[in-house]
Amino acid sequence: MSDDLDDLYQQVILDHNRSPRNFQKLEGANHVAQGYNPLCGDHLKVYLILDGDVIRDITFDGTGCAISRASASMMTSALKGKTVAEVKQLFKKIHDMVTTGNVREDEIGKLAVFAGVHKFPARVKCAILAWHAALAALDGRAEPVSTE
Repeated sequence: MSDDLDDLYQQVILDHNRSPRNFQKLEGANHVAQGYNPLCGDHLKVYLILDGDVIRDITFDGTGCAISRASASMMTSALKGKTVAEVKQLFKKIHDMVTTGNVREDEIGKLAVFAGVHKFPARVKCAILAWHAALAALDGRAEPVSTE
């Protein structure tokens, strides 16, 4: 990845950290899950409204480092309108990208900004925490998910 692209990706992550999208408790949420990353201290809660098999709305709140907040922000925007099956497929692609650096931009779009995370193994858990919480919410798991 070029330095210019790295800089652009860094700016996108910082923007989503400073002004996270969909950062609020979602009234009427019918699926909720919490995620915790003890290594970094990230605590996130994901709220969603599942209508049949489709995510009609999704938000998050909590505290976390820049990468976890930015990831949650971008994830909520990406998952609105997706089916459960589409979310699970996208999760696999994102997980692969943040652990290996294998980027399929044509399949993940703007989420490619997290491709460089694989170079920092301690940050992989930050980038994927919200995704684990979203899957837990979809599965109806009540206990908080942890990156440990």
